[in-house]
Amino acid sequence: MANLIKFKIDGRECMAEAGTYIVEAARQNGIFIPTLCNMKGLHPKGACRICTVRINGRLMTSCTTPVTDGIEIESESADITELRKSIIELLFVSGNHFCPSCEKSGNCELQALGYLYQMMVPRYPYDFPLKDVDASSPKIIKDQNRCILCKRCIKSIKDENGRSFFAFHSRGNHLEVVLDEELAANMTDELAELAMNNCPVGSILVKEKGFATPIGKRKFDNQPIGSEIEG
Repeated sequence: MANLIKFKIDGRECMAEAGTYIVEAARQNGIFIPTLCNMKGLHPKGACRICTVRINGRLMTSCTTPVTDGIEIESESADITELRKSIIELLFVSGNHFCPSCEKSGNCELQALGYLYQMMVPRYPYDFPLKDVDASSPKIIKDQNRCILCKRCIKSIKDENGRSFFAFHSRGNHLEVVLDEELAANMTDELAELAMNNCPVGSILVKEKGFATPIGKRKFDNQPIGSEIEG
């Protein structure tokens, strides 16, 4: 690697290539910084704010902030941990995230973060929204009650011409991620599976496929999220 620089995360000496985003630089050094909207290989958006860290006294999203030489990053302080927990709780109460009935249970990143940050009863009142469940696609179901507007499906699921199968619709409290009907009619099985896997929650599910991997043997059933990169 050319142009390696030194920096610190919670006092730990780290090295990465200059310009690497902090969340990825941390991963390269065996340090887990949680995120829901960020995916390796996609341009960062800074939507979920769970990856927030403190740099020189300022709170910043680590998925959109590159490392610089000598930078000191604070990620695991009590107030940042509490901030992340509050965001997770807000996401739970603002949608229908009833884990026992969700096919994504055990593979859900939001659920896994809830366990990691020991979320019990959320401090916020439940919104109990009543949103659409779109089953018009021949391949997938799009449950708006579980969508956290992370934009991962919009950025990652595209056809051979670069057109996205998903897009934002409306705005404010009515903002939703919707599926393009024309593109959905020709969605392949491979893209449908990728869309479900890239969604961090249970908002996108492949039709006629459930519990192929039984509960108890899924990704986060036995190992907490981030354990695969912790040094």
